[in-house]
Amino acid sequence: MNVLVVGGSGFVGTTLSAELVERGHDVTVLSRSPDDGDLPSGVETYAGDVTDYDDIEGAFEGQDAVVYLVALSPLFKPKGGDEMHFEIHLGGAENVVAAAEEHGVDRLVHMSALGADPEGTTAYIRSKGEAEAVVRDSDLDWVIFRPSIVFGEGGEFVSFTLKLSPPGIAPLPGGGKTRFQPIHVADIAPMLADAIEDDAHVGETYEIGGPEVVTLADVARLGRKAKGHPIAILPLPMALAGVGLSIGELIPGFPMGKDQYRSLRLDNTVAENDVSAFGVDPAELRTLAEYLGVEQR
Repeated sequence: MNVLVVGGSGFVGTTLSAELVERGHDVTVLSRSPDDGDLPSGVETYAGDVTDYDDIEGAFEGQDAVVYLVALSPLFKPKGGDEMHFEIHLGGAENVVAAAEEHGVDRLVHMSALGADPEGTTAYIRSKGEAEAVVRDSDLDWVIFRPSIVFGEGGEFVSFTLKLSPPGIAPLPGGGKTRFQPIHVADIAPMLADAIEDDAHVGETYEIGGPEVVTLADVARLGRKAKGHPIAILPLPMALAGVGLSIGELIPGFPMGKDQYRSLRLDNTVAENDVSAFGVDPAELRTLAEYLGVEQR
């Protein structure tokens, strides 16, 4: 198959592109700077901005399937403000759907997020929910993925947590009790590839998590243990964290704001792990501790 991976030079995209090449597909990566990615040999590249339809439309010619991975991080306030979530997630999805329909693409695999909801509490979650609606209303054979945090080499989850939790005494909002169900990038990539190949997944929305639930404090302890650093978690009242981030949002260049505070009040776990739809036993997936090379108590 001819597969276009939109956002394919990023963290998830490079791993997925390698998986697709290994399966014998012809892969084209579309991104603003596709040649900056560590892509496998044989992958074609196409430079374009998903917010500009005319800039990307030509990449869809002759494609059998498209994967949309472009996303802003929910961990940081985007440059340009929270409205950038709608410009990228919603506007990008609208352009990708329109271009795919124009060129007769059969399949669209869309990467969303757990909790995606047009009425959600953060701009990130609302924009993801509105983008899902665009995908579902399209004429394409679509598959939607809602993963928890994806981790691995090049991912930002562990590094972000370490920034929040310095060695020694680490004050974490709410004591770091926010819960996640992280999945390794090399574990989710084959599922994305299966969704491209197998018609049985068409019209499905999959909530995907890793083998275990961990708290933000767990991640901080594991990350510091991997670096040989001592750490003690100091609970920071959520209300105080909210005040601090609300003030920080007003400071030019400050990387976090009210939406990040709201995110920390929401668990990021699945009710039922849909990895089973791909013949995967959650217990077989990589844990964060295994990835970091440490033992978890």
